[in-house]
Amino acid sequence: MAQCAYSPIMAQDKQSRNKRHRPAKGRTQRAGKHEAQTGSSSSLRLYGHHSVMAALANPARRVTRLYIEHKALDALKQQGAVPAGLPITLCDATEIAALVSPHAVTQGLVVDVEPLPQRRLDEFPPQPQGRSLIMVLDQVEDPQNVGAILRSCAVFGALCVITQDRHAPPETGALAKAASGALDLVPWVRVTNIATALDQLARMGYWRIGLAGDGEKVLDTSDLGLGDALVVVLGAEGRGLRPLTRKHCDLMVRIPMAQVPGPTDGLIDSLNVSNAAAVALYALSLPQK
Repeated sequence: MAQCAYSPIMAQDKQSRNKRHRPAKGRTQRAGKHEAQTGSSSSLRLYGHHSVMAALANPARRVTRLYIEHKALDALKQQGAVPAGLPITLCDATEIAALVSPHAVTQGLVVDVEPLPQRRLDEFPPQPQGRSLIMVLDQVEDPQNVGAILRSCAVFGALCVITQDRHAPPETGALAKAASGALDLVPWVRVTNIATALDQLARMGYWRIGLAGDGEKVLDTSDLGLGDALVVVLGAEGRGLRPLTRKHCDLMVRIPMAQVPGPTDGLIDSLNVSNAAAVALYALSLPQK
């Protein structure tokens, strides 16, 4: 059997530059020395238990190779989590670590995958029953924040996340790790223009709620007086929502901050964007009073 690659690469963000030999479909082997690189110019590399398990379970995700430590393979097969015919490369801990960027936590699992298919906004109309939530991110570019927001959207049942096709991070292993599997659970819609997308959402029956520190109303489901189809719009940390995006929101709200004197008085007056998203999704997922 061939040796697993030891030349480290920067996660899946580095695209393959060398064409490598592909073994017979479904064959389990040890990786050859070029297998630290992804299989094609469009593929990427995901790692970590939740990210890999969600990718394997997602019928819309094309997984091209699984790298796995010996001890983990039997457990995955017993769970029925390994698709039939998937090429598998057995590695030890050192070999697995060499497949991704330094300090990335793989938990013994790495997969090469193709990016998810593009989704359209009109695929997510308001649901006939219950609350329908959509998250819109206005030029939020940090992959850790976007990953954490995807995770919160999965927890609170958001229908999808919407970003621009520019000024937003691509799918990467680091983002998928931050999302803890939610990258393959929550649909991600990329649009050319946020303002145009917000207008389309309004025509579809959604109320658009912008989140900002100077919002005229406090985030409180009993006071908003809106229906069950809601869009939460968040801007980038620092600059917040752009003026044009604000103009396409029906209401601007703020998260109330504690007014208690103490060591943080005057020093902390806002939340990280991913924390603000979690608070807003929780509040808006509650039934209206």
